[in-house]
Amino acid sequence: MATWKGLAKVLIFSAILLIASPSWAAHPLITDDTGTQGKGKFQLELNGQYDWDEEDEDATVKSTGGQASATVSCGVAENVDLVFSMPYVWGKAEVNEITEYDEKGIGDAVLEVKMRLFERNGFSMALKPGISVPTGDDEKGLGAGQMGGHLFLIASEELGSWAFHGNLGYIRNENKIDERKDIWHASIAATWEVIKNLKLAANVGVERNTDDDANNDPAFLIGG
Repeated sequence: MATWKGLAKVLIFSAILLIASPSWAAHPLITDDTGTQGKGKFQLELNGQYDWDEEDEDATVKSTGGQASATVSCGVAENVDLVFSMPYVWGKAEVNEITEYDEKGIGDAVLEVKMRLFERNGFSMALKPGISVPTGDDEKGLGAGQMGGHLFLIASEELGSWAFHGNLGYIRNENKIDERKDIWHASIAATWEVIKNLKLAANVGVERNTDDDANNDPAFLIGG
C-alpha cells in the first residue's frame, strides 16, 4: 500500500494539469512583451513541454507528463490582438511502480486580448486580460472544471540592441481541488541582439504558490 505522502505527490502532480495558464512570450521567455501582430495579421505558435520527476522517501514516486498547445494570435487592430490557445495535456504517476494516475486529452482553453495602450521613445505598456474556459475533463484531472481569469500589465523598453520586459499579473485560479485561488505573478526579461537574427535572452520571475500550506513561492530562471 502506498503511503499518504506518496499519494499526495501524485495528487500534486495531477493538479498541475488542471491550471489553464496564460499564453506567454516567444520561447524561451515566459515574460511577455508589448508587441502585437498588426491589423489583419495572424500568427500560429506550436509549443511543447515535457515534465519528469522521481522521488524516494517513504515511497518511490515517478511522475511524467507534458503539454502540446496551439496558439493563434489575430491582429484586430494595429495595437490589439485576440489570442486563443488550446492545449493537449497528459500525465502519468506511479507509486512503488503501481500506476495511480494516467490520463490524457484536451485541456482548458484560454482566450485573451492583448492591448498596447502607450508607446513613446522605445517605451511601451500593454494590458492583457484573459479567461480560461473549462473545456478539459475535470473528472480525469485534465481541466479545472470552472471558468477562471487573469490580468497582466506588461512593460517593454528598447535601447538599441537591448530590450527589457516586465510583467505583473493576477490569476484567478478557480478550481475544485482546494488550491489557492488568488495568484500573483512578477517577472522580468532581457534580450541582447548579438548579431542579426541572433539574440541572447535571460528571464527571471516568481509566482505565488497554489498550495495553501506551502511556505515558499516557486521561482524560475531561464537563459537562451
